[in-house]
Amino acid sequence: MISRQLYKTVEKTLADSPVTAIIGPRQCGKTTLARQFIKDRAVHFFDLENPADQFALEDPVFALEQYHDKLVIIDEAQRMPGLFPAIRILVDQNRKPGRFLLLGSASPDLRRQSAESLAGRIVTLELTPFLLQEINSEASSVDKLWVCGGFPPSFLAEADSTSLQWRIHYLRDVVERDLGLLGFNLPPERMWRFMQMLAHNHGQLWNKAQLARSLDIGATTAGRYLDAIQQTLLVRRLQPFHKNLGKRLIKSPKVYIRDTGLLHALLGLKNREQLLGHPVRGNSWESLVIEQIASCLPLGWELGFWRTSGGSEIDLLLISGGQVKIAIEIKAGLTPRPGRGFYEGCKNLKPIEEWIIYPGKRIIPLNKGKTLALPVMEAVNRLMEQN
Repeated sequence: MISRQLYKTVEKTLADSPVTAIIGPRQCGKTTLARQFIKDRAVHFFDLENPADQFALEDPVFALEQYHDKLVIIDEAQRMPGLFPAIRILVDQNRKPGRFLLLGSASPDLRRQSAESLAGRIVTLELTPFLLQEINSEASSVDKLWVCGGFPPSFLAEADSTSLQWRIHYLRDVVERDLGLLGFNLPPERMWRFMQMLAHNHGQLWNKAQLARSLDIGATTAGRYLDAIQQTLLVRRLQPFHKNLGKRLIKSPKVYIRDTGLLHALLGLKNREQLLGHPVRGNSWESLVIEQIASCLPLGWELGFWRTSGGSEIDLLLISGGQVKIAIEIKAGLTPRPGRGFYEGCKNLKPIEEWIIYPGKRIIPLNKGKTLALPVMEAVNRLMEQN
């Protein structure tokens, strides 16, 4: 059993709030995490993918009030919209903490339903696939997380071929089943090609007109496809940071497939050797770093990037209150030398700190000590100290 970083946070919210929700992509470990709370408290578990449990909750107020003295865990809660008003009624009757733990794979649906019915009564947390701080930090484990991604069945597979086979089946299930359950009736083969196009454009500026031409669809349809796949929590749109500096700034977001293992599966990359020789290597490492940073971002901070039409760019900005706290360049090589565009951006944006995150093990001062080259885990630890 790999200990999840979110466990203590869930434990705290169960002690403070009547309803806790955990969202995350399917198969990232939500149910396994929730079942850990069974060992030290009275729990009743409903799985809304199970027809018997769906039937048992046809009258949710009557069904759930029987378990007022237990923690009620409801998996795939977004499948039953009528559940949320019922939970509101029961919570208003008895607001003791730790009454309900809701699990869901589609964040917009779950967020919308909970915002409408459970405002002020619910805390929502996100569980990601495995993070670097949750696994053995040795280089071999970091490489495996990078190549195979963090979904437990993929990361824990004994062979690269077994891991790759799981990821391909997972992606097929998302395209052929999950999107339909979310209300998107999209042609599976066209959606599969769209996912592959996203993989080939991973980490680049979103250009829906270009993707639309490649797939022979309208630009509006391409945007709808991206919205659909983002609801599965598998895609991140990194927004550009705008500041009136007299510069012509890029205003399109960059799009990343959040789990690098799924990215490599879409590109047909079977192992580390193939990844290291592929053009996506740099952008793949970039997305791995971004997901680690996003997982430990201090409260109220946001992610962004900065690029001018002249080509100056900062890969990642950590922003709070409109101020750039940390400017980050991400390098996949062991010689972390930033380009002129990074220093030009820092001169304009005036961040408090300047970091280069790379896959090495040493902290290296650069630019007369104004810039630090950091291993990714060192960067994560520094951010966690600010929480």
